[in-house]
Amino acid sequence: MTKDEIEALGRLSRVALSDTEKESFPAEIDAILAYVSTVQTITDDITGAPTVGVVANVLRADEITNPSGAETDVLTAAFPTRLDNYLVVKKILSNDE
Repeated sequence: MTKDEIEALGRLSRVALSDTEKESFPAEIDAILAYVSTVQTITDDITGAPTVGVVANVLRADEITNPSGAETDVLTAAFPTRLDNYLVVKKILSNDE
């Protein structure tokens, strides 16, 4: 990457770069890209197939594993201030800001 490309990338990402960083980043980015290209060549030990792009979805049935409200009493009892099943917290927002 050129220094101009680094400056453009810095502007797009809203990162202020010093002149020293602008000079050193092209070599660092080239090293990172070289490393990524070696990672892409990694293969599966069993099949020898490339592992890049291999994604396996693990799906399960969407089912309720605990009854509704089973833990409510335990959780609300542990909270310092409550009103029925509502937890009372300190106000952190106001219209003044």
